[in-house]
Amino acid sequence: MIEELLPATVVTVEAHGDDDAGHLPLYPEEEALVARAVAKRRREFTVVRSCARRAMEKLGVPPQPVLNGERGAPQWPAGVAGSMTHCDGYCAAALVRAADLASVGIDAEPDGPLPDGVLSAVSLPGEAQRLRRLAWERPGIHWERLLFSAKESVYKAWFPLTGKWLDFMEADIEISVDPVDPRRGVLRAALLVPGPVVGGRRVTHFDGRWTAQHGLVATAITVPHA
Repeated sequence: MIEELLPATVVTVEAHGDDDAGHLPLYPEEEALVARAVAKRRREFTVVRSCARRAMEKLGVPPQPVLNGERGAPQWPAGVAGSMTHCDGYCAAALVRAADLASVGIDAEPDGPLPDGVLSAVSLPGEAQRLRRLAWERPGIHWERLLFSAKESVYKAWFPLTGKWLDFMEADIEISVDPVDPRRGVLRAALLVPGPVVGGRRVTHFDGRWTAQHGLVATAITVPHA
């Protein structure tokens, strides 16, 4: 599901379902991070890092621990950019050589309503208006949840390039629907604060793709070098 949203230079590994059998065990350094975690948190942590290590193998990078850096961002091996996501019944990791992409961000969410009050906390007035239009024109997808996922992917792509927080209200995301397949499409996130400098130029927007399938909505953002 995530693979179809990303260019061929990005390797992905995903896991469906709640069975964690067959997944790679944690490294001791990773074990220490979830030593006191509840069972659900520990399982998701284990499975998503198993996905990350298998992605390293596909990329030709020696598998190694994925520890948490500043603000909990995953620390990837030198020369690698990546992102991870997990929700109920689904985990995924996406990795790419830093020479091929400046940054990547992925996110998956259950295709269901957002909790009360969340939409107003994460959406700009223009975004909310576009969501209402999408819901009227294309029912069957929880567009507010898709917007939330897109905001998460934008942040995951943003932070490694800046080391700074990006508020939900600091990116204005427009969702476009594929005319052939209405359960897929593209994203454009206009950055409302000064963006990162990549390849000597100031980035003003991020582009990405989305899909809704298997009871999930998923989004991916990629930031090229030029």
